[in-house]
Amino acid sequence: MSRYTITVTSDGRSDPDAVIGYDPPLRTFFLQAFADESGDDLALWLGTSDREYERVDALHAAVRARGFGFEPLPEDVAEQLADDLAREADRPPHDGPLAALLRHLQSE
Repeated sequence: MSRYTITVTSDGRSDPDAVIGYDPPLRTFFLQAFADESGDDLALWLGTSDREYERVDALHAAVRARGFGFEPLPEDVAEQLADDLAREADRPPHDGPLAALLRHLQSE
């Protein structure tokens, strides 16, 4: 799993420690931002389901739809995310008891 720090904004505030990355087992890009003081809860956490965001622009659209933004995505981070996806493109999907349980839970 890759993880890169970016700045996410919303309503005049910003989170300079937000994380964007690629999760190979789920085959999705993800973003986490605006943790509470304990660090346990996030105001924004996208990309937790299998193939939820297969393209960075789809993740970006979902972020904007929720009133957040991360423009511009730093060029080096964009390149790394593209490399992460390309490196994992041929990885077979997880297929085992845990994967079946996750698919079941996501379908409910």
